[in-house]
Amino acid sequence: MSSDMDALALAADRLEGRSDAVDRYPTPHDLARELDPRIVLTPALALLDQNLIDAAEGRTRRLIWTMPPQEGKSQRVSRTFPAWVLARDPDKRIAIASYELGTARRWGRAIRNDIASNPDKFGLRISRDTASAAEWQIQDHAGGVYSVGVQGALTGRPVDILIIDDPIKDRAQAESLVFRERVWDFWTDTARTRFGPDTVVIVVLTRWHEDDLAGRLLAQDVRGEWRHINVPAQADHDPNKGQTDALGRAPGEYLVSSRGRTPKDWEDTRQDVGSRTWTSLYQGRPSPTAGDVWKRQWWRRYGVPLWSQAAAAAEAYRVDEFDQLIMSWDMAFKDTKSSDYVVGQVWARKGANVYLLDQIRKRLSFTDTLAAFEAMVRRWPQATAKLVEDKANGTAVISTLKSKIPGIIAVTPTESKYARANAVSPVLEAGNAFVPETDIALFDPDELIDEAAAFPNAAHDDMVDATSQALAYLLLDQTGAHAWINHYRAKAEGTAVPEPPAAPEAVTDAPIVDPWDALTEDPAAIRKRMRDARFRGQQP
Repeated sequence: MSSDMDALALAADRLEGRSDAVDRYPTPHDLARELDPRIVLTPALALLDQNLIDAAEGRTRRLIWTMPPQEGKSQRVSRTFPAWVLARDPDKRIAIASYELGTARRWGRAIRNDIASNPDKFGLRISRDTASAAEWQIQDHAGGVYSVGVQGALTGRPVDILIIDDPIKDRAQAESLVFRERVWDFWTDTARTRFGPDTVVIVVLTRWHEDDLAGRLLAQDVRGEWRHINVPAQADHDPNKGQTDALGRAPGEYLVSSRGRTPKDWEDTRQDVGSRTWTSLYQGRPSPTAGDVWKRQWWRRYGVPLWSQAAAAAEAYRVDEFDQLIMSWDMAFKDTKSSDYVVGQVWARKGANVYLLDQIRKRLSFTDTLAAFEAMVRRWPQATAKLVEDKANGTAVISTLKSKIPGIIAVTPTESKYARANAVSPVLEAGNAFVPETDIALFDPDELIDEAAAFPNAAHDDMVDATSQALAYLLLDQTGAHAWINHYRAKAEGTAVPEPPAAPEAVTDAPIVDPWDALTEDPAAIRKRMRDARFRGQQP
């Protein structure tokens, strides 16, 4: 009698859209343990379960989960989670995508076999009409699993839950712009077109490249709909900056491993794979921690603004104590699908130290580039030299503005980007380059440091180019600069060296001209005085 009552209750639950699995398996881990008692629950997998439940119950529709390889994330997301969802709602239509069809099909086969081999646990049967490993359906229901590679199609298949599991296979694919574009095209042209208003997307991967699918999705998340959880192998947050670890670990603490890795195992892995792979695959940050050319720890910070504003010209800034104030611009090529950014920087030099005061970094049309250039000139009227790399749109900018704005200097590089960055690296290594603390900055200084750390492996290097150009002009091309650099390099190596020369004193027989005065004085008179002063200052 009781068995009949249970069957009636199960049937009633099914009619109401409720499965007894809701109570039997509250979390994906509960189902995983039921299928395989050897499964362990780590803090990372428990957190993953919480986020998967949020996705299943509609509290988030977009989830990116990044975590070191071989720690159970794919088993949980691409095998247990779909089975758990179908046990609760057998009408859910789930698609699983991976870097190739064979990998996605293996997940589809595993889920199908779990359900077919455990009818008592799921109360479901696989339809005989569609039961292949690549595509199968729950009998008498709309739900099932469809597997696809990132070069495959989803035509005619509505999707309630899309799981994208490791869309990039290895370093070779990650370094290939062609393959990264192929993955992105799968997202925009294939996957995205199959979504309904409530479709859930879960992207789970190890990071190979900052321009991978996760990187692009986050970079273009203007609506703020993606929830990104990164679980690094070693907690690397800075509590002094208000940063926290997803698992609540202390800085330096290693991940509790589902495979039993000890802290020594993690240390050995870190040593074996190298900095670049460790930072990307195991820490979830494709840009190297230290940087290949410009190391993160070389940058110095200043915490007091070096500028002020005038009541008569609120849009303009003034710097009172400096030896030189310049702009450095790196222009983009004409609009393309993956065009670079326009970067304009303002640098001040005082003695052997240089200070980044301001920066703009945007994708701009040619017209908008001209407007941004002119706005930056108004914002920093004391900047005399305006360096513009004479290539891409820079050539047209120079031609258009040189008769309107004084001090535009065309820079024609003769060496590669890498060589130019290397040439000024001693300036950073010696601690002579400063960026503002975030709380006083007029821009995002960490954006520059992150790009510099990733150079030359980052997707973009526009800020690096502008910085190299500015530092070369301010220090490598100025009297006494090489002596300063040699001094600090030798000092770092512990070699006895004479003290560096004092910064060159300003020419005393020339009138001191402050371009700030151009806000109130006649521009023609100011330009004449500046030309005269420059001529006298260049005489022996």
